[in-house]
Amino acid sequence: MENRSSAPVMSLGDWIITMIVLAIPLVGFIMLFVWGFSSSANPNKSNFCKAALIFYLVSLVLAVLFWGSLMATMSGMSSGM
Repeated sequence: MENRSSAPVMSLGDWIITMIVLAIPLVGFIMLFVWGFSSSANPNKSNFCKAALIFYLVSLVLAVLFWGSLMATMSGMSSGM
């Protein structure tokens, strides 16, 4: 059986401060990497930041695919006239 260490519970105030920092446009994105890959960050916060980065990556891929297909459709419609 694996020996798991118990991470301290993040309080409501900790989560509110985390969300406020993440809401700042460029700082929040940088902090996702800092907290997500820091060995000293709370494991709960680290996992949340890693999940948010994966979500952003999936959203970016879907947006590129959507806009690419939209541009291809528009290009096909304009050349077909």
